[in-house]
Amino acid sequence: MFAVQAWHQAGTYRISDGRGGTNTGNQRFAPLNSWPDNGNLDKARRLLWPIKQKYGRKLSWGDLFMLTGNEALEVMNFKPFGFGGGRVDIYGTEEDVYWGPETDVLTDERHEGVGQIHNPLGASEMGLIYVNPEGPGGNPDPLEAAKEIRATFGNMAMNDEETVALIAGGHTFGKSHGAAPDSELGAPPEGAPIEKQGLGYHCKHGTGKGKDTVTSGLEGAWTGNPTKWTTEYFDNLYKYEWKCITGPGGKKQWTPTDESARFVPDAHVKGLKHKPMMFTTDLALIKDPAYAKISKRFHENHEEFKEAFAKAWYKLTHRDMGPAQRLLGDEVPPEQIWQDPVPKPDYEMIDEDDISNLKSRILGTHTLTSKIFGRKGLNVASLVRTAWASAATFRCTDFRGGANGARIRLNPQCNWEANDPDELKEVLEYYESIKSDFEKSNKQGKKVSMADLIVLGGCAAIEQAAKNAKIKTKVPFTPGRTDATDSETDAASFAPLEPIYDGFRNFQKTGKSDGGCECGCCDGNCSCGDGSRCRCCGKAEEQLVNRAHLLGLNAPEMTVLVGGLRVLGANHSSSRPKGLLTKRPETLTNDFFVNLLDMNVEWKPLDSCNTTFEGVDRSASKSEPLWSASRVDLIFGHHSELRAIAEYYACDDAKEIFVKDFVQAWVKVMENDLFKQ
Repeated sequence: MFAVQAWHQAGTYRISDGRGGTNTGNQRFAPLNSWPDNGNLDKARRLLWPIKQKYGRKLSWGDLFMLTGNEALEVMNFKPFGFGGGRVDIYGTEEDVYWGPETDVLTDERHEGVGQIHNPLGASEMGLIYVNPEGPGGNPDPLEAAKEIRATFGNMAMNDEETVALIAGGHTFGKSHGAAPDSELGAPPEGAPIEKQGLGYHCKHGTGKGKDTVTSGLEGAWTGNPTKWTTEYFDNLYKYEWKCITGPGGKKQWTPTDESARFVPDAHVKGLKHKPMMFTTDLALIKDPAYAKISKRFHENHEEFKEAFAKAWYKLTHRDMGPAQRLLGDEVPPEQIWQDPVPKPDYEMIDEDDISNLKSRILGTHTLTSKIFGRKGLNVASLVRTAWASAATFRCTDFRGGANGARIRLNPQCNWEANDPDELKEVLEYYESIKSDFEKSNKQGKKVSMADLIVLGGCAAIEQAAKNAKIKTKVPFTPGRTDATDSETDAASFAPLEPIYDGFRNFQKTGKSDGGCECGCCDGNCSCGDGSRCRCCGKAEEQLVNRAHLLGLNAPEMTVLVGGLRVLGANHSSSRPKGLLTKRPETLTNDFFVNLLDMNVEWKPLDSCNTTFEGVDRSASKSEPLWSASRVDLIFGHHSELRAIAEYYACDDAKEIFVKDFVQAWVKVMENDLFKQ
């Protein structure tokens, strides 16, 4: 039970947006606590309450779930790869997580076809952790099930080998409960009467427990020794011919054609024996050609299988925890490639004098810069854009991305459309020359990473832009970032971090609808008339809020950053005029808010979807457009709460507080990934 609890808490993770997973202990809340796949795990949580009560705030629910999962494996004679603590609980339902469009559990409105699940979703049906064990939509076809498995486990960051290891390793132990149809299963925790105090699933079949238990509706065990981690799962899968039957719970499952294969002891009735059973998804492991090769290898090499499961289990239960340095305890194993490792600095850090020196080189005010380039440094906008592109990949949901590692230099990030690859190449070459010259010229053997230089360039540019506005400011900078290499980067796993949209840069990926449809359901040709609203991704302004959430920003921080980035000229090249509500670009002023809220400006849509707008002088009968803007820009005048923040920054006496708040929010984004233990 505790291994399943850990699995089902971890199994909600999805690589698309980093949501779900183990970090928050969210299995305690709706809707997860009442998903059919989590049936009766409410009892497991209550069994753990005395431990939680004893240790209180020193032990999070998230850590407790994962630790007891590991301990359960050890009881079954399996040694886990490792364990790291540090999860931090939440204390309410995660309202920001999109779990799917369905209104009823075990329904499916998320597919274009088998194996084609709309982003950002991971599971194949509402209320499931992974896939329907009977097969897609209850169709017991192992090859079709394999398509769903590959899509779902891929969405949850697992490759084919890890997928086979997890399914086979997880079904080496335990039992599925389906003594009767799930119509006999009582209401889930959220639907149970108040006197049940959060306990649900009071089964009406027989005694409702023991041999009469109903959970998944599928009945039986995979092996004859379901409380031990053994070789028997693959032994049975390969030994017998399997036929599809309808089990006592009314669900499609598989049984050996050999009637003598009765060796599985009943969990409750002494002396009673059963045949082993398999799900359709188990048969997929030997029917799908790619899975079959891996399964055969694991069957013939048990130690390899054991190691693969150990590592896949560790990844499953720690994938959302981010870099290894965030993990606590003495059982943390060496860094794995999926933890996005960065090297530890083996050189003396730059100090304040070095930082000042490097800023002058970056801005082109240092004499050596002129010698190298024969001209002044890059402009404010390009330096800000590069720093933002590097840092803004960070996701507080799984602590991936960010500026540390300078992976913006590497594939795939250096070629992302959002990062203006041609300009990025020029800026990186500029930084490489400054880095090389600095390291050659200093006498103390100090070094500076590209990761630090990229962030420092943004800081220097902001200070210059504030100076242009006649405001003196210093942008705090913390050195210590290092540069990752290609060998330390799992390039494929970074693809989901690519910005399809970034309202902070007024960016929308080419070929996508203006609302930022990641799943393609608008096919880039929106005619919905409401700002290209995608059922998965939402309107452009909703996408901005989502991006802000991933960066850990609140509403004022999001607002001040948008206003500052606009006047700094940080827009993507495809949308440079939009939102540039100033006549003084690259000057850190509150002009964006002043001009957005100007009573003399009337805004008019330029397309049927209301995605692009022009601002004209409302008092003139005919006039040239004053400004161009996107939905992201105009939301700060339309939404009452955001307008209140915009008004605060648009006041005549807000110029300095605007700069101060912008700098604070900027530093927060730049340092999101500087984890401190």
